[in-house]
Amino acid sequence: MIRALIFDLGGVIVPLDFPNGFREISAHSPHAPEEIQRRLASSDLYLRAETGRVGRSDFIRQMSELLDLSADEATFQRIWCSIFPPRTLIEDELFEQLHRGYPMLLLSNTNLIHFEMVRDTYPILRHFDHFVLSYEVGHMKPGPEIYRAAVRAAGCRPEECFFTDDTAVNVEGARKEGLDAVQFLSAGRLRADLAARGIL
Repeated sequence: MIRALIFDLGGVIVPLDFPNGFREISAHSPHAPEEIQRRLASSDLYLRAETGRVGRSDFIRQMSELLDLSADEATFQRIWCSIFPPRTLIEDELFEQLHRGYPMLLLSNTNLIHFEMVRDTYPILRHFDHFVLSYEVGHMKPGPEIYRAAVRAAGCRPEECFFTDDTAVNVEGARKEGLDAVQFLSAGRLRADLAARGIL
């Protein structure tokens, strides 16, 4: 029996628009969006931010150097968070319904700047009881440690946790830890997956 619901953030609750992010950064840099993307992919700075191994000020400074950015801190934070469109992929009403019957947890690979913006921008996150975040845990999906942290926060056994993520490798990582995990494809498919388990 499912006793806790665990959701990924980006690509499940809020959409991700990386091309828009590259364009916004490019507007404050001498580099084209394609070069911005290449420089980000060639550096471990993003990974270090997502595992909490670099602080906010050092991250902004090092990322600005990497991308030759000309932006103050407020501008940097705005363009760094421009990958998040304003809408959500799941309606608030569904989470309100689910939260009446189950504890809700967010399990996300993310960094401090992104999560602060998301938490302050999307009221839908008020439905969550626990945030299990890679930059706080020090580990990322699909590594086992972050799933174990989520299960501990849920306070039940792995097989009693329902988890959904848009990335197949993260779903497989959760299944290896014993969670009942499905890949998020759409809000409609999510409803069907929940209904099949008697959750809806």
